[in-house]
Amino acid sequence: MVKYQRKNLYSQWKKSKDYYYYMFDEEEESSCSYPFPLIYAYTKKRAKPKFFYFALLSLLSCCLILPPLFLFSNSNFSLLHSSDKEGRGSGTDVDGFLCSAVPNGTICCDRSSIRTDTCVMRGDVRTHSASSSIVLYNTVGLNAYAPGLSDGHDDEGEVIQHEKIRPYTRKWETSVMGTIDELDLIVRKESSVHQRCDVQHDVPAVVFSTGGYTGNLYHEFNDGILPLYITSQHFNKKVVFVMLEYHNWWITKYGDILSELSDFPAIDFSGDKRIHCFPEAIVGLRIHDELTVDSSLMEGNKTIRDFHDLWTEPTGLVLVVSSRMELEAQSRLAMSPSVVNPIKTKTEKRGLDKPKLVIVSRNGSRAITNENSLVKMAESIGFLVEVLRPERTTELAKTYRVLNSSDVMIGVHGAAMTHFLFMKPGSVFIQVVPLGTEWAAETYYGEPAGKFGLRYIGYKILPNESSLCNDYDKNDPILNDPSSVNRKGWEFTKKIYLDRQTVRLDLRRFQKRLLRAYYYTVARKNGRLHHLSE
Repeated sequence: MVKYQRKNLYSQWKKSKDYYYYMFDEEEESSCSYPFPLIYAYTKKRAKPKFFYFALLSLLSCCLILPPLFLFSNSNFSLLHSSDKEGRGSGTDVDGFLCSAVPNGTICCDRSSIRTDTCVMRGDVRTHSASSSIVLYNTVGLNAYAPGLSDGHDDEGEVIQHEKIRPYTRKWETSVMGTIDELDLIVRKESSVHQRCDVQHDVPAVVFSTGGYTGNLYHEFNDGILPLYITSQHFNKKVVFVMLEYHNWWITKYGDILSELSDFPAIDFSGDKRIHCFPEAIVGLRIHDELTVDSSLMEGNKTIRDFHDLWTEPTGLVLVVSSRMELEAQSRLAMSPSVVNPIKTKTEKRGLDKPKLVIVSRNGSRAITNENSLVKMAESIGFLVEVLRPERTTELAKTYRVLNSSDVMIGVHGAAMTHFLFMKPGSVFIQVVPLGTEWAAETYYGEPAGKFGLRYIGYKILPNESSLCNDYDKNDPILNDPSSVNRKGWEFTKKIYLDRQTVRLDLRRFQKRLLRAYYYTVARKNGRLHHLSE
């Protein structure tokens, strides 16, 4: 489930960013490349003159003594940060990624993000599922080791670098990260003894986990599918996906999307005991923000719309959907042989011109209890209404077909709102926002929907539209000050506002939003667009 921890996340990120900044400067202090930020840092609190002179003298001494050492250094560190174009991995030179230039025979790990770690291995890369490791054989024969590298020996060659990683995109959530399988990434010196290569691949691998919160639609897209697109799309399908915590149902559900990102079948890392060999491996996925793609960090300035358009290309998901629709139609005709070329009535023909509104329905918590009345009101306004009740087993292509052909989507805040990604940019998304969910609704779905290009309307319910008004006094903070309740922690938010609340819409109040959506959609269909203001 979605945890409302992003404020916390960003405070942690800010703290870690400041820490990283000073740690970076402390490393640079030894090379005297950036002495001034350090002088400022140490003198900010009005240090005594003696201490200031001592610090300045130390820095000057450092500059005189250490440069010769760095001029003749041949360390892994200098190799990893080399700007030599010969060391760049094909397709990994992406803006904002610290490991865009990786020499053969080395591992580069970008751990600067609060959300995820990503490591790149180039050269003779081999999987070894039995030991939960991926081994890279170094043929360069480095003479110096970067700090923290192991000096151990074994029959397969000397270990010259050892990294650990849990390839999942919720790095800051220690509880869920503890459930993700950890991988050992090892660089060994070239030796006469090698693990045999059972399957030789001539394209790179992208290694990631489908564990964690998999099973929740929001997390499946935000933590998995979108990061997979961000990380792999520049390979133009010439890439193999290697999956930890492999789920057959996940492959079945997202197989159509995977086929648009890779020309090869995915590999079950733990279940496939063969040793797979690759020229390059990216371990861990990159992630930008909630349900979005930052074009400034993408090769070719790709956006979230490019992700959507991936499915509408001739070979994409739309073709799969169309084929299935055609088969379903043929099946229905076969069952009813007497129905041949049915003639639509005038009413049915007019119905085709109506704007289509889809209500993404919920059962249990956060359900709209007067949904039937909502349907009737929408139909009376002039909408063609379809109620969609997606389940975990619902075929993705079916859901995509329904929403991609819609003009307006309505739903109550929850993971199913992720389906806005299936709509066409320019369509209208109305999110019903229950009590206590305002920040999360805006952060996880409202803002991303705007970036995607939808016309977003957030309908914040009043206390009398919530079932909680039947359980608490009208002056209770739960009704009139939800933010104070949310500050107590995620457990309170979940227990009160997510698990125990249903919605009974004030239809007269909600009608205003529906009318705005209707007139905007009609104008859009007729080529007379206008601004949909809040």
